[in-house]
Amino acid sequence: MTAEPLPNGEPGGKVTILFERAQVSVPRRPNETLLESARRAGMTPPFSCEAGNCGTCMAKLLEGTATMRVNDALDDDEVAEGYVLTCQAVPDCDTVTVSYDED
Repeated sequence: MTAEPLPNGEPGGKVTILFERAQVSVPRRPNETLLESARRAGMTPPFSCEAGNCGTCMAKLLEGTATMRVNDALDDDEVAEGYVLTCQAVPDCDTVTVSYDED
């Protein structure tokens, strides 16, 4: 699924981030990771290595899909449950919601 561009050149769609009981949405940008989207939204979610090795930035996809460029931290069962490394996860669809608040 490819997003239609908006008049300003950005693709359609949005990324919604839930962190510390706050919810913020930003327009989806091509090749931007979920962590980068969260930072652009003014949030300060946890992260460390930004290389897909440590798992500090793990969050759960509640809506949509995303592909991780690298995953050296999550087990197959965590991925099956919808968890992603936000420093490596890039949305595959127009609308994605991710929560850092999931246990």
